[in-house]
Amino acid sequence: MRLVHFPLHPGTPPEGRELAEMFAGRDLGAMHHRMQGLMDAEGLPYHRRTHTYNSRLAQELGAWADTRPGFEAIHDALYRAYFAEGRDIGDVEVLLDVARSVGLPADEAREVIDTRRFMDRVDADWQESRASGVTGVPTFACGGSVVVGAQPYDALEHLVLHAGARPRRAAPSARD
Repeated sequence: MRLVHFPLHPGTPPEGRELAEMFAGRDLGAMHHRMQGLMDAEGLPYHRRTHTYNSRLAQELGAWADTRPGFEAIHDALYRAYFAEGRDIGDVEVLLDVARSVGLPADEAREVIDTRRFMDRVDADWQESRASGVTGVPTFACGGSVVVGAQPYDALEHLVLHAGARPRRAAPSARD
């Protein structure tokens, strides 16, 4: 599996944007209720947010962490910070806190953010996303098929089986 970054709302200003403004005329309560149900069904933490934040720097930090074996956990930590804690993942101090929480050195993380050392990598991912027709996150691609959005396990299982994966046989139990 390889994570490819995607510009969901790249025009979001540094201070973030209110969801009520972004989704004017839509029922935010119903949107939240649907998302909460999906997250609950998968056992993922989620809470009602009022804002969206620009994730560009978080993506660059994640691209850097991916070059350091064992630090892929930053993606889960960024998810928790944004979706479960409602934190601004466009804020450098928040990003440094998230980096520290997974054991990454904050001074190196700050250097990565300040120099934008992984900007080209994220730009390449954004181009790949566009070229692949990605329209939302998460998007799972396998064997030429695509599943977009938060989906139940069965949808992901169907995707990989359709691509030719073979189901694993259950290991014999101690009673067998």
